[in-house]
Amino acid sequence: MGSNNQMWVLMKLFVVAALVVVMRSPSGTNALTCGDAISALIPCGSFLLGSAAAPEPNAQCCSNVQSLNEQARDTATRRALCQCLKQSGPSYGVKPDRARLLPSDCKITLQIPISPDVDCSRVP
Repeated sequence: MGSNNQMWVLMKLFVVAALVVVMRSPSGTNALTCGDAISALIPCGSFLLGSAAAPEPNAQCCSNVQSLNEQARDTATRRALCQCLKQSGPSYGVKPDRARLLPSDCKITLQIPISPDVDCSRVP
């Protein structure tokens, strides 16, 4: 994938995240939304898209992944996050092999399995 394509995908990620922030209704809860998750993963974009310039995730990416993991405190949130990432990953061009490397490269044990084939209804 060329750098123009990567820039385009990252730009799409940014636009989606910005729209989510603008459209998000203030409900008074601290519930983690799909938009929050996608926005938090923007620093992981080059790594997840398979860029040769990003052979490993950067520190901001790992920090954000850890934060998302900590925010997914209950089963409903973990299942919703699983479904969000399962559906949105392919649309952004995320390489499944790179996504699977993210927890080990960031030295994090995730509560959500990373796979396009995961059954999110079985996430504990």
